[in-house]
Amino acid sequence: MAILVPRWLDVGLLPQIDEGEQKKVKRPLLLVMMLTGWMVIPAWAQGRGRLPQSVAFAFSAQTTSANAASTGAPTTPVGKIGGSAAWQPPKDFLANAHATCDKNSGAPADYGQCFIDQMTKAGAPADAVAFTRMLFQQSDGQVGILSAFKQLGRVDAAQVFYPLRANDNYGLLLVNGDPKVLDVDDLKKLDQAAMQQDAMFQAIRHQYPSADIWPGDRSGSAPWPRLQPLPNGDQEYVVTYPLMNGCHACRRLGLARFGWDFDAQGKFLRTMYIPTPPPPKLLKRPHGPASPPAQPQPQAQQNPQ
Repeated sequence: MAILVPRWLDVGLLPQIDEGEQKKVKRPLLLVMMLTGWMVIPAWAQGRGRLPQSVAFAFSAQTTSANAASTGAPTTPVGKIGGSAAWQPPKDFLANAHATCDKNSGAPADYGQCFIDQMTKAGAPADAVAFTRMLFQQSDGQVGILSAFKQLGRVDAAQVFYPLRANDNYGLLLVNGDPKVLDVDDLKKLDQAAMQQDAMFQAIRHQYPSADIWPGDRSGSAPWPRLQPLPNGDQEYVVTYPLMNGCHACRRLGLARFGWDFDAQGKFLRTMYIPTPPPPKLLKRPHGPASPPAQPQPQAQQNPQ
């Protein structure tokens, strides 16, 4: 790589200045070099075997920035998840990614990594690829693409598209809290014991013994939880789940609601079951006493002819 030393920054004249004046001039020159983006090797450093530490740092910083820009990597450390990580794949993305990755018959993790690599080739922004890689590591190898983001409070929500799932291709995550990512359809985190003790749920179970909660449909333009404040500055994110009669394609019996509670600093506390009445026509009404038979109506007498 050629190194350009502009004439107006030529410090070859510095040896003509005494050592004390050189120290006064050196630091402002380094600042100018970093701000203008020039990578300069001063004349006074030539022939000494290595650059002074301050100059080497400036050179390294410029080189790192240039490499990040050329590779498409994020130029800032990955911090809070935001809208910049959202990406809508082109229509031919899935077909092209499968055509490339299906040729590799390696482990499932290798297939996932291959799929993520295709995002970059398809023009996904660096933040989108970084989010997918982070989720891949934290979710036991699931490939998820951030479709939409909504800022809600101390904890935000992210709609995620999972291209490799057979069912439920969309999910909903609570992000930027502690922990950083929570999947609302991780049913093990729900307080199902409280739900099973609820009288309304027991009535449904009595009539439909296979009734249970299932992951919700998180597709569409409004998959977001409902935010409501709690005492002491805590916040609750209310999420709905379908009650199904035993299987994913079975009869839908109603809805269950759970609140995901976070403290004032965004730390996850618990889930809370929120009783929800079943649909009016779902449960049979109890039979009351039999109605008395209807009394026959007296017939009008006819006048004799």
